[in-house]
Amino acid sequence: MAIEQSEPRSNVPPVTPSPAVQLTTEDRRAALDEIAAEVRVCTRCRLSQTRTNAVPGEGHPDTEVVLVGEGPGQHEDLQGRPFVGAAGSFLTQLVRSIGWQREEVFITNVVKCRPPGNRDPLPDEMAACSPYLQRQMDTLDPALVVTLGRFSLQAFMPGARIGAVHGTAQPVDPGTGARNAHAYAMYHPAAAFRQQALRETLQLDITGIPAALQAARRTRPPQPLPPQPVPSEPVAPEPEPPMPDPVIPEPVESAVHDLPRDRDRAYTPVPAVVEMSDDQMSLFR
Repeated sequence: MAIEQSEPRSNVPPVTPSPAVQLTTEDRRAALDEIAAEVRVCTRCRLSQTRTNAVPGEGHPDTEVVLVGEGPGQHEDLQGRPFVGAAGSFLTQLVRSIGWQREEVFITNVVKCRPPGNRDPLPDEMAACSPYLQRQMDTLDPALVVTLGRFSLQAFMPGARIGAVHGTAQPVDPGTGARNAHAYAMYHPAAAFRQQALRETLQLDITGIPAALQAARRTRPPQPLPPQPVPSEPVAPEPEPPMPDPVIPEPVESAVHDLPRDRDRAYTPVPAVVEMSDDQMSLFR
């Protein structure tokens, strides 16, 4: 049975970044990168001795959907990326069939290193990796965790049997790190290569994820708004200082006023002109 490409479900995108969340996209990416760096050099269990590369996980830091598998296989061990082999190709097809892209979700595993020969991970190996998975969940804060296979199922639905709960969802214990999430159970994509009937089951179960995401969203508490700056009280402008009274200069007497007026001067009469005789005038010729 071939997977049919469905119309994109724009009303249920797996990525919904919002300013109302507590962490920014950059904060989440930085936190995920820090976890990945620790995983790549981890030596907490025996799997570190046989791995080629640890596989922390990858995906969108703002996603609401996290897919959790069992552990890396041969191809994942060589490339250091999750679900890149045949099972990974099938998983990518499944995600696209509901109108999503692989890059819009986050994909990781219960254990981050390949068990030798692809054997089942042991309890102490899963316990050694558990803090990494919890921190990834705490950072991403997903609304929906899709469990792929029985080991992932036990991490989020302890005691459940995959044959009974696949294609269904239930609330997740906050102790897993997914503090406000539902888990949606599915078979591991690799099961489709062992049983044809499980391929059809996976194709059917994947179509229930958008509705499961919508249901999970309705149960999540509203995200707190980031602290807003408190507007300060308007400051009244300081009153302008009063203008000083204009300084009127004292009148200054002109220097002319200090001079004696003509009328104050002593009057010296001009002597009268005396008539001279011709003999007297001849003295001046």
